[in-house]
Amino acid sequence: MTDVRSSTVDGMVRRTARRVPERTAVRYRERSWTYAELDEAVSAAATVLHTHDLRPGDRVASYGHNSDAYLIGFLACARAGLVHVPVNHNLTGEDLAYILGQSGSTLVLTDPDLHERVPDTYDVQLLRDDEDSLLARIGTARPFETTTARQSEDLVQLLYTSGTTALPKGAMMTHRALVHEYVSAIAALDLRETDRPVHSLPLYHSAQMHVFLLPYLAVGAENTILDAPDAAQIFDLVEAGCADSLFAPPTVWIGLSHHPDFAGRDLGALRKAYYGASIMPVPVLERLREHLPGLGFYNCFGQSEIGPLATVLGPDEHEGRMDSCGRPVLFVEAKVVDDSGKEVADGTAGEVVYRSPQLCEGYWDKPEETEEAFRDGWFHSGDLAVRDAEGYFTVVDRVKDVINSGGVLVASRQVEDALYTHPAVAETAVIGLPDARWIEAVTAVVVARGEVTEAELIAHTREKLAHFKAPKRVLFVDELPRNASGKILKRELRGRFTSP
Repeated sequence: MTDVRSSTVDGMVRRTARRVPERTAVRYRERSWTYAELDEAVSAAATVLHTHDLRPGDRVASYGHNSDAYLIGFLACARAGLVHVPVNHNLTGEDLAYILGQSGSTLVLTDPDLHERVPDTYDVQLLRDDEDSLLARIGTARPFETTTARQSEDLVQLLYTSGTTALPKGAMMTHRALVHEYVSAIAALDLRETDRPVHSLPLYHSAQMHVFLLPYLAVGAENTILDAPDAAQIFDLVEAGCADSLFAPPTVWIGLSHHPDFAGRDLGALRKAYYGASIMPVPVLERLREHLPGLGFYNCFGQSEIGPLATVLGPDEHEGRMDSCGRPVLFVEAKVVDDSGKEVADGTAGEVVYRSPQLCEGYWDKPEETEEAFRDGWFHSGDLAVRDAEGYFTVVDRVKDVINSGGVLVASRQVEDALYTHPAVAETAVIGLPDARWIEAVTAVVVARGEVTEAELIAHTREKLAHFKAPKRVLFVDELPRNASGKILKRELRGRFTSP
């Protein structure tokens, strides 16, 4: 039973089901669910979960690939009063064991091909592709019933941070926080029931699930879930009139624009292009705009702790602000502060801090980290940014990624922007590596397009920036390590290239 004044994550889907019961909600491979069928499946799946002797507030880890079953598993946890713990399906060994153990999960929802990775000490429920899977059992399960009233303030998910600088922390998200974030996403990203979005990034990541799939279910759109961002599948869906909206990090948009079929496919039906996690190279935007003049671009920025959407740069705001992440969304208040917490003048770099009903309640079982993040009535993001007079934010760097070179602080983002102006740089990440003379040496890790030397790139950067900001070294790699959202894992690069 849900309190009559509460708004829950699964309740938003239930309301859509009552409004447009026969409309198609989700397609995945050969399966299709109307909104009424999806809502019924969620209730039945909640009953199945409770056969595992779970109590309200128990944590349930979800360690699976993209699928309709993954979505139903999350919504079933929400309806049953359980706390969903999405886990990166690429994690194994100690990394997997850490999140399962730190969250205190008692049940793991997983896929057959991942089952053997889960430690034997955990109770397991397969999500799909098995006769006893969650998807198979919902056909005979009765609708879920409970006498425990659920509240907006109840925890519904632990969103583990990407762990780019330290061990992942579980951001405690309530129904209230996520519902507010869904409304912010709907307003800022112009999500409409007539849209036909494709969801191809991992559903265990908060951006695909909470900025797009759940908000789109709230407005009643027809959603297609893919296993992965496959260019041929996406092109086919667009040409067939089944897709007009796509979220992807710049790396995927780069791949789509360079795909050999890109120029020859009729992709005019694609109307909304959402991106985030890193900057979109200007040449890529120009190539996409030239081929698809009706395509509108939205830059989405945020972090797990805020649900994760915090700011948006809309299609009509890109001109002259290509490096900006936009302005705060509906339910987010943001400002830029110095080390003492005092707000700085526009145009001055400082840390971005937030106040919002979208924010997490803190970090699961980490009181010290929670106290450090929530100070002076604001949440401290760890992002270094500049706000302009019109309220637009530009992220300069992560606070922990600022490089101390010879006692002078260098923002890696500024060096990366300079490197991206060289035609032979496909991708780059600038990091600080220990150095006897400079404390940290500005070091560029580069994925090259064509022939280019270290000396050429250093000289090119010196033409754009002060010499002390230019890289002392350039290291060439085949690819950059990334997390599920496309963010470059600079911590991994620093570990790889730091001498023991």
